[in-house]
Amino acid sequence: MASELTAELRGFREVQQLSYACAEAVAAQLKPGVTERQAARMQREWLYERGVKDWFHRPFAWFGDRTAFVDFKIPLQFFPTDRRLEAGMPFILDMAPVHKGYTADIGYSGCLGLNPLHDKLLADLRDHRELILREVRERRTLREIYEDVDRLMVRQGYANRHRAYPFGVIAHKIDRVRERRFAPTLFGFGTQSLKGLASDALRGHRDGWSPLWSPYKFSDHPPTPGLWAVEPHLGFRGTGAKFEEILVVTDSRDPEQSAFWLDDDLPHVRRWNEGAV
Repeated sequence: MASELTAELRGFREVQQLSYACAEAVAAQLKPGVTERQAARMQREWLYERGVKDWFHRPFAWFGDRTAFVDFKIPLQFFPTDRRLEAGMPFILDMAPVHKGYTADIGYSGCLGLNPLHDKLLADLRDHRELILREVRERRTLREIYEDVDRLMVRQGYANRHRAYPFGVIAHKIDRVRERRFAPTLFGFGTQSLKGLASDALRGHRDGWSPLWSPYKFSDHPPTPGLWAVEPHLGFRGTGAKFEEILVVTDSRDPEQSAFWLDDDLPHVRRWNEGAV
């Protein structure tokens, strides 16, 4: 991470930390029999109690083989269901709150009890975090980096599950959102955030870039300065794991300042550094 953060970047880091604190708090309360809908509601309530009023998207929760998006065909399948958590089952908590005008979008992978396969997926995500940062600093195109992530997954023996997301994205841009007392949502997404993303898409189309980081031609350009919520998602049969966090891209000629993860004090990074998986 860059040694000095601006006040604006500190605002984004704070809401990202708030989101991960929520994920850890909810994960600690999960037990057999809890449904995805209940886990999503637990995330919402925890964040509402701490002042969150708006969303990039409302919280998701996926249990068991739904962590690997098995048989996902339409967007409605991403929404929480009555799937119940069982011992040894992996889970993913995903939330994107807006707080004090700052946005975060995070993904937290866990497991209810021991699951060596899930531990292996979590450990192998570290290589993806390092690859993405290195190649963004090299100013490879987003499409090329996406393809290199794909190749790394193949070498590791995994399937690319972020390709199941709309437009196959591995990341999308995030920005400030003007706070409002009443913040409506549309299909679980905050309308203000959707307007901002649509505005970026229109401007990017005119100027030759996209706010969506995908495997398609519209992402065939170098990383655009700004904040990107990045989420490499590994799958092996019925088990999936990912992280999602903010990558900062600047126009600096200093490689270390040209791109950096906003925060290294995150659960998955601490897990790797402590050698827990």
